Amino acid sequence: MDGPREKKQSRLLIHNTRLYGPVDVWYPGWLLVEGRYIRALGPGDPPPFPEGTLPRQIDAGGHHLLPGFVDIHVHGAMGHEVMDADPAGIREMARFYARHGVTAFLPTTWTASKESLDAALAAVAEVVGPVDAGATVLGVYLEGPYLNPARCGAQETRHIRRAARDEALSLLDSGLIRVVALAPEFEENHWLIAECARRGITVSAAHTTAGYEEMEAAVARGLRQVTHCFNAMEGLSHRAPGTVGAALALPQINCELIADNIHVHPPVMKILVEAKGPQRVILVTDAIRGAGLAEGEYAIDRRTVTVRDGAVRLPDGTLAGSILTMDRALRNVQAATGRSLADLWPMSSLNAARAAGASAARGSLEAGKLADLVLLDRELDVLLTVAEGNVVYQRD
Repeated sequence: MDGPREKKQSRLLIHNTRLYGPVDVWYPGWLLVEGRYIRALGPGDPPPFPEGTLPRQIDAGGHHLLPGFVDIHVHGAMGHEVMDADPAGIREMARFYARHGVTAFLPTTWTASKESLDAALAAVAEVVGPVDAGATVLGVYLEGPYLNPARCGAQETRHIRRAARDEALSLLDSGLIRVVALAPEFEENHWLIAECARRGITVSAAHTTAGYEEMEAAVARGLRQVTHCFNAMEGLSHRAPGTVGAALALPQINCELIADNIHVHPPVMKILVEAKGPQRVILVTDAIRGAGLAEGEYAIDRRTVTVRDGAVRLPDGTLAGSILTMDRALRNVQAATGRSLADLWPMSSLNAARAAGASAARGSLEAGKLADLVLLDRELDVLLTVAEGNVVYQRD
């Protein structure tokens, strides 16, 4: 862990901004950061400061000030992945994400042996918390290994298994897990749904053939999310609603969305947001080690994927994560839905913070919360990222 970012109580004032608060949009608006926290914010011009107490100031030029992005489902970037079990690589990932507006994230595993999962969790444990010049590591998103091989996607089937108590409890007892993605149709996984719910860990249906009734039963046990909605799950039919139909119809379920225009067609993104509302959709990247790098071939466990034309695929054409960034995801979903940022901003921050159990401290612009901020220009490109009160990226 990098340790505290600053000992002194630094102060930063961002003014002349279009500020997206939890209830309203203020333009012009201002926000004062003191130390790690949002000290105050409001509409109009900032209040006068006594002589000698003037904070550092940033004139936002009328640009958009949003809560920092929270990416709860992301595997890698810049040649690194969580399953490499390398703390230095996770820190480099955190710095790349910060350049794209992310202030907090969940390093995400994939289906692997218990030994590999333990090594990945040990690496995250070294880094968890603030990262110098990067996004904060909140914990771990456990994607698998308790999935359905019939919907394996890019998950390696030789390691897919049912949830044995000794193994699963040892992973949970690490204290790092914030989200568990599993196939809820298997009886052997039912106990784990209830156990995660008891511990306050979000359970997400993933790589699954669960039908509507099975999803209803899983919700009753405590399931509250679906992983990369529409992908690697039972699709919607007018006579068999499937996993997708349950995700759309059941109000308790939040839906992850990979908004890269490849995993989900833009009109289908619009349908999802219309059906669930922006408060029930979570933008994620599902990015792999090729994010931020040139097109070409990259390793995924013992296999190779190819990045070409913005897509990541196994040799058989199966999609295997993405090279998406959160700023681009927000642009894409806005273009697909035609909605305003005032409607959409929770999809890039607050909803994910809730899923990670972190919304009491981050995910919205409110006095007393951590100063996790992103300043976007009119094209939604990142101008400034502030993580826990520290400027971790500023465009030249």
